[in-house]
Amino acid sequence: MNDRLLRAYRREPGDATPVWFMRQAGRALPEYRAVRERAGLAEIVRDAALCAEVTLQPVRRLGVDGAIMFADITTPLPGMGVDVRFVEGVGPVIDRPVRTLADVAGLRTFDPGEAVGPLLDAIGLVRGEGPVPVLGFAGAPFTLASYLVEGRSSRDAGRLVALLRTEPATFRALLERLTDVTVAYLRAQVHAGAQAVQLFDSWVGVLGPFDYERHVLPHLRRLLSELAGLDVPTILFGTGNAGLLRLQAGAGAGVVGLDWRVDLGEAWQLLPGLAVQGNLDPSLLLGPFDGVAEQAGQILERAGGRPGHVFNLGHGVLPSTDPDDLRRLVDLVHERSAVRAVRP
Repeated sequence: MNDRLLRAYRREPGDATPVWFMRQAGRALPEYRAVRERAGLAEIVRDAALCAEVTLQPVRRLGVDGAIMFADITTPLPGMGVDVRFVEGVGPVIDRPVRTLADVAGLRTFDPGEAVGPLLDAIGLVRGEGPVPVLGFAGAPFTLASYLVEGRSSRDAGRLVALLRTEPATFRALLERLTDVTVAYLRAQVHAGAQAVQLFDSWVGVLGPFDYERHVLPHLRRLLSELAGLDVPTILFGTGNAGLLRLQAGAGAGVVGLDWRVDLGEAWQLLPGLAVQGNLDPSLLLGPFDGVAEQAGQILERAGGRPGHVFNLGHGVLPSTDPDDLRRLVDLVHERSAVRAVRP
């Protein structure tokens, strides 16, 4: 197996900088669009063989160094008794949001085998068939709470922030419950064969450092401490969170993912002893490849050939991205970092 990715996550020297992309399995690939003609997202995740196939599509086409499982941040929520439907152009929608202490108390106990059994089986299939490490993932508690309280994706998480202000006990109870669920969910993924796991905190950038440290970080620390005994790399990724990086350095993850709004070299100085992942602006891939190559080169320069850098985008692959450009980017990073690795 190509273990380049795992070596980088552990800050060990490697032959080249590893590359994978968030949302690499998805709408940018024509083979995925062909699958979607006969199956929706939830149906794919409920079919182990199909989920494994979609997960491996970008590995074969793009030559990436990691296979992140195909699922959605909201995938574990039905296992808590929450109905989730997927609306084209909108994403996951929850018609009965969780907004009171009684709503939180009414959430079901999460059983990974019962709730996401096919996904766990798919992890085993990818582990057996794939040439690269398997990454599991979950939404971080704050971001999951945003979907539960808002009922859908929200750029400002306004209802959730209002809940924090007006009903702090409800907010705390919800994050405690989601922390328990996420620990169980990620443990099950690792036991099924995942070799690293990533927490997506997509909406945490709406908070300032004070609220993050007081109301969110304690839950993350507990979550990551309860995963520590699994001995797999843990990655914490957020967007719009440049002001939180110093706090995230102490959350307990071994790797911090960076969005495209920060300079990788400057951000890494705030994360001593940790690996970093990122952070090309995904919109660059909608334009000429010269611009992609220029910024990728700058990111590699900021990394400076130090062990512990995984090349990724600063967020997910955009649907209209040309897969051929993604493949060119993978090859470019491998080639340029391999030259750097042997440079005296």
